[in-house]
Amino acid sequence: MSAVVVSLSVRDLTQEDLQWCSWSGSALHLTQVARELKRSRSGVVDYLAVCPPSDRPVAIGGVDYEVSPGAGTLWQLAVLPALQSCGIGTVLIHAAEQRIIARGLQRAELSVEESNPRARALYERLGYVAHGRKPAAWDAEGPDGVIRRYETVCTLMGKTLT
Repeated sequence: MSAVVVSLSVRDLTQEDLQWCSWSGSALHLTQVARELKRSRSGVVDYLAVCPPSDRPVAIGGVDYEVSPGAGTLWQLAVLPALQSCGIGTVLIHAAEQRIIARGLQRAELSVEESNPRARALYERLGYVAHGRKPAAWDAEGPDGVIRRYETVCTLMGKTLT
């Protein structure tokens, strides 16, 4: 087996990028991402894209600075399914942490669904520590196109940044 090495860059996600991000979720999800991009213009959110030389996002995710005082909260992290477990999520998270540090903050937080042990294992490898649980819910579009309320339980995790 031979390895292929591809350089990645991290930049701000743009409205124009959304046409290439259908892999990240439903049309409803992309509408929510577009709403967050508007919030990014006021500086309360950073929304990042990890891109190979094609400059089309293969991972996206946000940092919200309004959720928890003194911390950046990572959310909506997603990697193109065919490229998961290749280190791209790690690149995205490290870039998000650098954005948090650049704002003079020293803490990153996130929540992970308890039904997603792969994501939790990644966060733990990157130094995130569980500190609680909470129920969470949001509207989600099913494969049939019907929007339903999705309910879950999330583990709250945090990390001190240096």
